[in-house]
Amino acid sequence: MFSLAFTSCNYGNMAKVGNPVIEGWYADPEGIIFGNKYWIYPTRSLPFDEQVSFDAFSSYDLKTWVKHENIIDTVEVKWAKRAMWAPSIICKDSKYYFFFAANDIYHDGEGGIGVGIADTPAGPFKDLLGRPLVDKIINGAQPIDQFVFHDLDGSYYMFYGGWGHCNVGKLKDDFTGFEPFDDGQIFREVTPENYVEGPFMFVRDGKYYFMWSEGDWTKDNYKVAYSISDSPMGPFKRIGTILQSDPAIGTGAGHHSVIHEPKSGKYYVVYHRHPVGSTNGNERVVCIDEMHFDKNGYIEPIIITNEGVEKNELD
Repeated sequence: MFSLAFTSCNYGNMAKVGNPVIEGWYADPEGIIFGNKYWIYPTRSLPFDEQVSFDAFSSYDLKTWVKHENIIDTVEVKWAKRAMWAPSIICKDSKYYFFFAANDIYHDGEGGIGVGIADTPAGPFKDLLGRPLVDKIINGAQPIDQFVFHDLDGSYYMFYGGWGHCNVGKLKDDFTGFEPFDDGQIFREVTPENYVEGPFMFVRDGKYYFMWSEGDWTKDNYKVAYSISDSPMGPFKRIGTILQSDPAIGTGAGHHSVIHEPKSGKYYVVYHRHPVGSTNGNERVVCIDEMHFDKNGYIEPIIITNEGVEKNELD
């Protein structure tokens, strides 16, 4: 068994926060800012039958993180039996909505994507519906890896999908279901070239950056690619790979999210990777590195590091 000693590392540079940024085996991190804190919501990287709850982490400065344990679990979510993973969270009307996948379904009705609700970003979250929000395999997409996107016009969209297919649906105002599109469809397939899983979207200078993971999450070929579109509906033409393994630093870098810190203007990519030498797919750690753009707005290849990013306090 590979082992990793987790410390508050700074690798000789006191100005950097060090990677990994949180202790323990975690993956699929969603990073976000709520108020004056950074938050990370990851998957607990365990065998599926043991992966039955979520923890969250908060920080004022990206360096010192507070762990919030068991913000929701299968005791609260009665229909979830195993394999809770890949969270996404959003705040609306002073409530916090926590989206997650459960049960690793292969057939309709066996589980799917759920949603919890809480008054604070640390939970505890209650099951909003008492059932999955999505429990069917539509357009070939396994209902996992959901990401909720707040568009510039106020609309909320959910991108999701595994097995090489990505769907998007427009959420109702109360997040209890989906509004049909103009053509009557509830979900549209928006799968880009080489897509496997892990969709994420953000807007910069009026352009929609759509990102996803490729490869096998247990292997070194796991990586992130992206596209740029004029619309959240695409089309999404693959531009290139931006996050991938560095055998000297870590392997299988993927299933990421992006934090834009508005005061400094910095963009951070929050992602998981396997430590050097690990052969167990569940041995994944959460890291943060900076993301940069060229003069034309394209994302430059992200350099994964042991040092991480500079400490950055929020007001």
